[in-house]
Amino acid sequence: MERREDVLIISHDIVGEQMAGPGIRYFHLARVLAREFPVTLAVPEGSKISGDFSIIVYGSGNDEHLEQAVWNARVVVVPAVHVIQIPALWNTQAPIVIDGYDPFVAETLYLGGDVSTLQHVLTKAYLLGDFFICASERQRDWWLGLLEAHGRINPYTFSEDPSLRKLVDVVPFGLPEEPPQATRPAIKGVWRGIGPEDKVLLWGGGLWPWLDPLTAIRAVAWVWQQRQDVRLIFPGTRHPNPWMSGIPTHNEAAQTLAGELGLLGKAVFFGEWIPYEDWPNVLLESDIALTLHPDTLEARLAFRSRVLDYIWAGMPIIATRGDATSDLVERYRLGIVVDYADDAGVANAILQLLETPKEAWQAQFESARRDLTWEQVARPLMEFCRHPRRAPDKVALGNRLGNQYYLHLLEIQEQEIFRLREFEQTLLRYHRMVPFRVYFWLKQLLKER
Repeated sequence: MERREDVLIISHDIVGEQMAGPGIRYFHLARVLAREFPVTLAVPEGSKISGDFSIIVYGSGNDEHLEQAVWNARVVVVPAVHVIQIPALWNTQAPIVIDGYDPFVAETLYLGGDVSTLQHVLTKAYLLGDFFICASERQRDWWLGLLEAHGRINPYTFSEDPSLRKLVDVVPFGLPEEPPQATRPAIKGVWRGIGPEDKVLLWGGGLWPWLDPLTAIRAVAWVWQQRQDVRLIFPGTRHPNPWMSGIPTHNEAAQTLAGELGLLGKAVFFGEWIPYEDWPNVLLESDIALTLHPDTLEARLAFRSRVLDYIWAGMPIIATRGDATSDLVERYRLGIVVDYADDAGVANAILQLLETPKEAWQAQFESARRDLTWEQVARPLMEFCRHPRRAPDKVALGNRLGNQYYLHLLEIQEQEIFRLREFEQTLLRYHRMVPFRVYFWLKQLLKER
């Protein structure tokens, strides 16, 4: 079969009518790159999407259609955490772009997952990548440290480019070039308890454990004493990807707190997940956006994708200090930055912004929008796709690439996986001779591996 030389972008998250940050990111990167290259976007089962690019739906990393797409690729773009799931990547000669925008280890610590296993998984990505992208200069510093530890900062990568931008560069979330357009009412006059003249405070994403929705609710309790026209909405309490349905959230605690403060259904409202086509309507109907978090490692590394949506819609933002997107709010003067867990500070910021006409922010938002379109932020990735190359240290060192300590750990892990896979085949042949509970436990162990 003739090679198509597509740029292959692999999404590990649902892309479709309802999307979280990863799905939105890979959809827009595919859209932008498709202006210059043939692009294939690989999406997991459950996705429903169309665009000016090819689409394949895969069921697992061993899917034959995904393997064929890797073989066809001019360049492969893949999330760091997903590399270990796709064996075809380990043998391809196509240059591989590792996307490290999501601080997986920091999030996994919150979710109670096995960080040691995750770190072994990510080791493969650190060694496999020819080019690495992340979402901020903070993340880039983090990635440079990781790659140095794994032996990827060496005379070969340094001599190619002493700045190491050809090894690691920044591709954050971006904005569409066209401004959002209202198509129908979505919140005001639609959600029960929210009228056309009410002031909507938008919490745009999920209530994940590394965020701080409880401070937002307590702040609204302060504001409610002075203004009864405020409505804080949480339209994203259920992740659109069913694989994520079991992760911890603040959903129950937030609804309990709102009830205890007498605000539930009056000043605080919860939805499930807004369809992506309705998201511009929600943004345009909202008056103030909130993005709050505690002081954590995750906050230091995170890039809040929903904040870019707020900038797209020209909506003033109240942001907790300490993450890369609060830096954007300060740099472009797009709202008010507050301290960690500062109920009174958030309340005062809400009252101040409600008294400030949206038109007063127009010049700042126009400046930010010019700089932050997907077309602008994707330039380092676009340039790599124009001139793809395998990393010079991978070419020169081959199997000797990497820190020997991590290579030894990776070798042990791969031997264990191979041994477990062989054992699985034995179980499949003789499972009737094994007690069911033992068989189920072993199958679960293999799945986790």
